[in-house]
Amino acid sequence: MKSQVPIGSSPLRIAVLAHLHHPITSPFAGGMESHTAHLVTGLVAQGHEVTLFAKGGSVVGCPLVPVLDAGFVVRGYPEDERTNEQHEVLDGAMERAVKLIQAGCFDAVVNNSLSPVPHRLLMQLPTLHVLHTPPLPRLIEILRDPATALQQWHRYVTVSEANACPWREWLPTIEIVHNGIDLSHWDEWAQPKHSVAAWTGRIAAEKGTHVAIAAAREASLKLRIAGPIHDQEYFRSQIEPQLDDDIMYLGHLNQQKLQRLIASSQVFLSSPLWEEPFGLTTLEAMACGTPVAALPAGAMAELIGTTGGVVADSRDSKSLSVAATRAKDMDRKQVQARASRFALAGMIEGYERILHSMVHRSFSKASEGS
Repeated sequence: MKSQVPIGSSPLRIAVLAHLHHPITSPFAGGMESHTAHLVTGLVAQGHEVTLFAKGGSVVGCPLVPVLDAGFVVRGYPEDERTNEQHEVLDGAMERAVKLIQAGCFDAVVNNSLSPVPHRLLMQLPTLHVLHTPPLPRLIEILRDPATALQQWHRYVTVSEANACPWREWLPTIEIVHNGIDLSHWDEWAQPKHSVAAWTGRIAAEKGTHVAIAAAREASLKLRIAGPIHDQEYFRSQIEPQLDDDIMYLGHLNQQKLQRLIASSQVFLSSPLWEEPFGLTTLEAMACGTPVAALPAGAMAELIGTTGGVVADSRDSKSLSVAATRAKDMDRKQVQARASRFALAGMIEGYERILHSMVHRSFSKASEGS
């Protein structure tokens, strides 16, 4: 299907493909779900006609096409036969979504999933692939295949310079659109409590919750933890036994309660043990004016700079505790000013620019062939 929108700033008909592991609804299961909601909200606010293809149970401000039952539980990717079974269900749902898009009337697609299916099956539609993780084996396999790699109607972006670097081996022209949030939803409004730290996000080993706990104890900080438990065994074995009056787990909080927690903390601990592609929770903390102490992983230094907090010298709890001690008394207004570089409006503008250029190119090519 060729685009029917010729140029410029005209509203577009955009299909957004969500990652299918979780519904797109608040409180969000993770950064990808939050990003998808921000993206859809921002594009709709700009007048675009957006349709979201996502897991059932999603609640968004645009038409929703549920392509996977809300009751299907993704168990991660266990190293046994269930891996293939899970892939088959998820890929089948994504194939249904693609077929519906192909049968519809869309000018462009934003692929906000981690699935290889849109890379293979959306060859004739302007498609913007947003790469939210470091290179994944199934996507690398697609990009290595000359039959599917670098399609003329496809463009690729990622969320930070740190995450772009490893992708450039396969995508030398990958672009960067930093994640953004509505800063007005995260304004500072609470008096920070002395010697209290916050940690929020998915509770899983790669997020380093246990490192944050150790760092808080070493820095004589009380730590308040919030977020969904993605790895139950990790929580039971490494987090739960350490909970006490100083280290508390508060559950999976909604945005209002999260804001209250973060804004009332003296410092925010960010402890990724993988190459964190961006770090929305880190940005949310800075938007509250709460300085961040972070492990030096992925995009942390790119996001925090020199005024949003302190990046530790190495990836261990001792270094993180030193960073927390240095960060906790930083100027909260300067921290907020650093966050202002990553406003939602800037993110949406970046996506709009690329989408319009893709659609314009597609229209021009179609006109040449007519």
